[in-house]
Amino acid sequence: MDIIVLYLIIVNALSFLLMLVDKYKAQNNLWRIPEATLLTVAGIGGSLGCYLGMKTCRHKTKHGKFTIGVPVMMAIHILIIWDIARHL
Repeated sequence: MDIIVLYLIIVNALSFLLMLVDKYKAQNNLWRIPEATLLTVAGIGGSLGCYLGMKTCRHKTKHGKFTIGVPVMMAIHILIIWDIARHL
């Protein structure tokens, strides 16, 4: 269980950081992080970090893939974690 918690901390911190970096790059007309990358990191467990990054820096808040997709991923992740914890 400790490895799962460590994994979730790392992937969510990475997801949050990617959102902040992409927002910075968007504001400064620099090369952007592809949406597919942001969504992939969110999908592999970083949905909370992505969601917090969206809310913190108001980034990707007009994109349905993010405003709907990330909360749905987060709900799925919560259910998976709950199911894993229930069976321990």
